[in-house]
Amino acid sequence: MSEDMHEAGRPPVAPDGEGMEPEGQIRRILDKLQLLLKQRDLLLKENGKLKEELRKSQEEHSDKVRRLEQLQQQVEILGVTKAAMSEGEKKELEKRLGQYIREIDRCITLLGE
Repeated sequence: MSEDMHEAGRPPVAPDGEGMEPEGQIRRILDKLQLLLKQRDLLLKENGKLKEELRKSQEEHSDKVRRLEQLQQQVEILGVTKAAMSEGEKKELEKRLGQYIREIDRCITLLGE
């Protein structure tokens, strides 16, 4: 038998897949496809976990921002009650209170709809 012939008269298989029989090429492609599908599933799971972590972090951030705003308002209120206010400070306080009242009115209107 010739050195160029492999088992059962088939040509030798090249490492890069050239000269492979169609069944072998299909099997190799299917194996690679299975591997890619497994990798995809793992990446989808990881992506889901990361999205959940991001959502939790965003919620925590929002909670902390709200808490910071509350604390800042409390500091301002304490500052107002401890010191005599100048005319400008009084006007600023009235302006802010007016903004708060308008915001509350908008919320009440939205809730009524």
